[in-house]
Order: sequence, then structure tokens, then C-alpha cells
Amino acid sequence: LIIGMILKYAIGAGDWPVRVFGLLHGIVFVSYAFAAGLVGVNQYWKPRQIVGAVATAVIPYATIPFDIHLDRRGLLDGAWRRTATDDPRDGRLIDKLLRFLLARPVLLVGGFIVAVAVIMTTMLIIGPPGGRD
Repeated sequence: LIIGMILKYAIGAGDWPVRVFGLLHGIVFVSYAFAAGLVGVNQYWKPRQIVGAVATAVIPYATIPFDIHLDRRGLLDGAWRRTATDDPRDGRLIDKLLRFLLARPVLLVGGFIVAVAVIMTTMLIIGPPGGRD
């Protein structure tokens, strides 16, 4: 997005760089949000930690200290939970859905791509925050 803004305002390349790089920026942001949610559910994070992971993506590079914090607390350790354990949290609907999707990676990735595409299409229809000129 910064590259697009430089091309638009410093070089005078028009609106297309911001549109192209803005779209790419949005796709990466939404993808990160979904990935943070997936990892958070897998690692039994509290909802506020998942929201925190997504919120740090709003501020450039704030995800780095947040990830370091999670790593130091051991909240990134462990494999993907593909089977139920004795943990009572494994009985939750979200955990059953996680195991179902992890057992079907093509469905998981396909659903991920469709969800990102739907969100980005919706955002493009709604338009930019300041409105269209």
C-alpha cells in the first residue's frame, strides 16, 4: 500500500497503484485475520488474544512484538489438533469444526479462499472509507 501511495502522490502515476496495492494489502490483512483465528482456536487462546492478534495487524509491524509475546508464553507451541483429547474444551463446536477442517485441508484452504474473496468483494462494493470522488 505504501508503494502504491508513493507511486500515486510522489510520481503522479494516478489511482491505479493505490487500487492494486490496496487490494493486495486488504487480501493479506484479511488472510492474516483468518490465520490468527485458526491458530488461536487450535492453541486454545482466549477470545481477547485472538482479537488482539487481529488488532495488532492494524498497526504496521505490531504483529512482531505480539507474536514474540505469545511465543515467550508458550502460546504458539504444539501441533495442529486433529484428534479429540480428554481436554473438556475439545467438546466445543468450534473445536469439532477445527478438527473437521484440519482433516480436510482442501476444504479448509478452499473455504479460506472463498471467505477472503467474499470479504474483499464486499469491501470493494462498499467502497473506500472516505467515499469515492
